[in-house]
Amino acid sequence: MSPDDLAELHALCFDFAPRPWSAGEFRSLLDSANVALLSVGGGFVLTQLLGDEAEILTIAVHPEHRRRGIAAGLLLRVHENARESGINSVFLEVSERNTGAIGLYESLGYERAGARKGYYRDRNGNRITAVVMKRDLTKGKAELLVK
Repeated sequence: MSPDDLAELHALCFDFAPRPWSAGEFRSLLDSANVALLSVGGGFVLTQLLGDEAEILTIAVHPEHRRRGIAAGLLLRVHENARESGINSVFLEVSERNTGAIGLYESLGYERAGARKGYYRDRNGNRITAVVMKRDLTKGKAELLVK
């Protein structure tokens, strides 16, 4: 996917919390040596590798393709690739209001590791807490527990 494609899909998925990223922001991230992109029809995940940790920078699935296992599949591939690269844990941030995503992450073995109060803003300027989640990859492979 090109930076323009990524920005277009991101805008469909995030109108706030977090705000959609521009093609220029995606281009800059993709130019970084420690950023990896995985994409499949209808979705993508962007990951940053930092020592023995990885951070999910963003994950997006087209609204018409949701609830088909695309996000879970992308995350499981991130986990596999991370293990092969010597990564021990994966972190991400998610809006506390995004209960569907939180449920998915928990089903894949992510645990709440903290919070960033007021990290996001909604359309009205109200602050939204980001939940910080961590998946320890040294505990073995997570199986998809979603029904």
